Amino acid sequence: MRLLVTGGAGFIGSEFVRATLRGALPGSSGTHVTVLDKLTYSGNELNLAPIADLPNYRFVHGDICDRNLVDDVVAGHDAIVHFAAETHVDRSIDSAASFVRTNALGTQVLLEAASRHRLGRFVHISTDEVYGSISEGAWTEVSPVAPNAPYAAAKAAGDLLALAWHRTRQLDVLVTRCTNNYGPYQHPEKLIPLFATNLLDGQQVPVYGDGHNRRQWLHVSDHCRAIQLVLLDGRPGEVYHIGGGTELTNLELAKHILEACGVGWDMVRHVPDRMGHDFRYSLDTAKIRTELGFSPRVAFEDGLAETVEWYRSNRGWWEPLKSPNEATGSPGDASR
Repeated sequence: MRLLVTGGAGFIGSEFVRATLRGALPGSSGTHVTVLDKLTYSGNELNLAPIADLPNYRFVHGDICDRNLVDDVVAGHDAIVHFAAETHVDRSIDSAASFVRTNALGTQVLLEAASRHRLGRFVHISTDEVYGSISEGAWTEVSPVAPNAPYAAAKAAGDLLALAWHRTRQLDVLVTRCTNNYGPYQHPEKLIPLFATNLLDGQQVPVYGDGHNRRQWLHVSDHCRAIQLVLLDGRPGEVYHIGGGTELTNLELAKHILEACGVGWDMVRHVPDRMGHDFRYSLDTAKIRTELGFSPRVAFEDGLAETVEWYRSNRGWWEPLKSPNEATGSPGDASR
């Protein structure tokens, strides 16, 4: 298979590329991968250094909104896995234009190119945040989208465009929506790496409001394995939820990270809550479990401990990425 991965230098995209080229994902042996990435602040070629010299890997520096470039790159591929997105909720509240441009318009450009070149599959990676907030129970794949943050609204627009391309042009589109991810190589603006790197530097960690907002957590390696199952065997035109099964309040999560770093509650400070902060996300994952046989393998406690240790051992990776504002500011909730 010749696979185009957009946003492949980001956190989840680079994990997917590394695992694919190492043959660590089901059916990935022999895959040729092209990465298309704009290398914004959250895209980092160092994330791909472990596989950069492999003969079946190619990197293209470019923007998914560049129609001519996208058309050239898409030609000759069998499938697209589309990770590229602007993802930080707080940044989207301050300035939404780049989120709409990349997440909606960029997705449209890719879909048009995929249709012209008759690609076999188009897997669009999305998020539970498109649903808004749910006080109890869990969303299923047929729940209506009701996003609150500009980031989530732009992602929902991309989702709906992708599904519309399947219905109107018979493009083999599949959409995945995941819970919050964590693991190595995640930008230090995000919640878990922000907390871990702050604590490793002896700095306090910021918790929004009362800290009772709830999220589900999924290790990035489990997420990528699920995406591969959808790529291989998912049904065209369908949405698949991917989750790790661990739901925590932000205070409960903070407690786990404090313990992993060997510090106490004096290292936590509460900051003003985010505008329109969604209280709780929860995905029903029965569909991917029953149809594709997916279940997470990484226990949260083990994955978190390994993640904190990775940041402890890789200061050279994260220190250049972390500005003073990130150390003292608010945690990013989106985890792409």
